[in-house]
Amino acid sequence: MAFGSFDSRRHQGPMAEINVVPLVDVMLVLLVVFIITAPLLTNAVKIDLPKASSTANITRAEHIEFSIREDGSYFWNGEQIAVTSLLERFAIEAKKQPQSELHIHADKFAHYERVAQVMSSAAKAGVVRIGFVTDPAQSP
Repeated sequence: MAFGSFDSRRHQGPMAEINVVPLVDVMLVLLVVFIITAPLLTNAVKIDLPKASSTANITRAEHIEFSIREDGSYFWNGEQIAVTSLLERFAIEAKKQPQSELHIHADKFAHYERVAQVMSSAAKAGVVRIGFVTDPAQSP
């Protein structure tokens, strides 16, 4: 396999074959390196961990059932209250640890403005856990 010649009359075209022997050599060396180093990367200390069984300790925070009727009346855990005492009650609940959750039960036909005012009063007092209660049985 001659690559060149000193004979200027004999003109050869470009070589069209690739020598793959060096490529195979490099691949075999890499394969050997990976075979040797792979077990070293997966070392672990074998220990016997103690076994214990326990149940999850689920502590539920108290919640406030706050209802808003269509006529604009407000109820705190079933007791009717005035709008003026909302901020004071929310401030008391915000200081408790863990903080109580506010569950708002709004009538289907209650004005959104009243619901927004209650949420705003709760947020101003520091109550951050607010949720809406809906009836999942009814679908639109």
